[in-house]
Amino acid sequence: MRKSYGDPIAEDLRFVVKSVVGEENFIDMVPNRSNNYCCGGGGGFLQSGYKDQRLAYGKLKDDQIKATGADYCIAGCHNCHAQIHELSEHYGGHYPVVHLWTLICLSLGVLGPREREYLGDDLKEVNVFHPEME
Repeated sequence: MRKSYGDPIAEDLRFVVKSVVGEENFIDMVPNRSNNYCCGGGGGFLQSGYKDQRLAYGKLKDDQIKATGADYCIAGCHNCHAQIHELSEHYGGHYPVVHLWTLICLSLGVLGPREREYLGDDLKEVNVFHPEME
């Protein structure tokens, strides 16, 4: 999608992310939008069996993410999430990778207690509804 639809789609996604996390918390990657680097997990590569090659290719993305200094990396799709999460562990970044839908649900107060696996300690208890506490 990044290359197919270009910057207009990137701008729409940036609007959503900034709305959810607050513009002051948005840290851009360089390069960005339709020129952003691929994580290396899409197009079936995540399941291809070429793990060493996939991780080597993904080093560029890992370096790009680390250069932002951001506390989180937001991934828009499952393949990106799985690849970037693995890159974070493999290359020692240990930055949390969170699905965009997780942050949308968190901001709406509808993220369940068992849907918080990829959130850092700073967000694990935000907007948690505990029925037993009612």
